[in-house]
Amino acid sequence: MGAVTAYRKVTVPIFICALGVSMLAQRGGGRFFDQERNEAPMPERKAEFHFLRLEYTDLPQHHRGWGYSSRDGRGAGWWMMDWPDAENHFTRGVQRLTRIDAGDPRHVRLTDEKLFDYPWIYCTQTGWWDLSDIEVTRLREYLQRGGFLHVDDNYGLDSSFRREIKRVFPDRPLVDVPLTHPVYHIVYDFPKGLPKVHEHDGLPARGFGIFLGDRLAVYYSFSSDLGNGWEDPEVYHDPPAVHEAALRMGVNLFVYAVTSRPTP
Repeated sequence: MGAVTAYRKVTVPIFICALGVSMLAQRGGGRFFDQERNEAPMPERKAEFHFLRLEYTDLPQHHRGWGYSSRDGRGAGWWMMDWPDAENHFTRGVQRLTRIDAGDPRHVRLTDEKLFDYPWIYCTQTGWWDLSDIEVTRLREYLQRGGFLHVDDNYGLDSSFRREIKRVFPDRPLVDVPLTHPVYHIVYDFPKGLPKVHEHDGLPARGFGIFLGDRLAVYYSFSSDLGNGWEDPEVYHDPPAVHEAALRMGVNLFVYAVTSRPTP
C-alpha cells in the first residue's frame, strides 16, 4: 500500500464483508525469545489477517535486552514478552477455530506507515513502555481512524500503564467493559467476562476499555494474562481448558476489532 495520508483509515480485510467465522468442534509469567527454548517465528506468508505486535522503547531504568532480538534484528526489550510463541499459537488457533485466512505474525513501531494496514494491534508489558510525543500522537490517530489496541500482561504495572494511556486520551478514562458487550459474546460466550489465566495477586480478571463514541477502541486485560495463556502449555503447566479459554477470548477480541467501525 502507499504512504499514509491524513485521510487514510485503518484497513479492514475483505473477508469481513461476509465474516467467515465458523465455530468448529470445541476442544477443550512471560519470557523472551530464546532459540534453545522457544520455537522459531512462522514463515512469512501474505494473508488477510496477521497478528500484529507493537514494538516500543523501554524506559531506561527498566530496559531488558538479554541479547535476544526480533527476526529482523530490530531490537529487544519488554515488548517481546512471550514472543514469538504466543502469536504463533494464537495464529494457529485462529486457523483452527475460524475460517479467517491468518498469516505469519508481525511487529511494527507506531511510526511505521504499515501500522494502518492492520485493524488490530497487541501490546504487552506496557507499564514499562516509553512512548515519545510523536508515538502518543500516532497511537491516538490510529485508534481514532478505527484501529483497535489490546493491552495485556500488566502484572504489577497497572498504575504506570494508566499514566501512559492517559497521555493518549487525557479526557477518556479506562472503564469496566460491560458483560453485555460484544467482546464477550461475538463468537464465544463469556457471560462472566474476561477469563482468569494466571493467579497474579489473586485479584479477579477484569476487562477495562476506552470507548470512542460507541466503539471500544482499547481493551486492557487486567490480572488475567491472555498472552501467557496462548503460550505452549508446557511453559506454565496450565490445564487445557485455561489455554482454550484464553485463545477463544483472543478470537473474540480480534473479530470485534475487525468488524467494528469508528463513529462518524
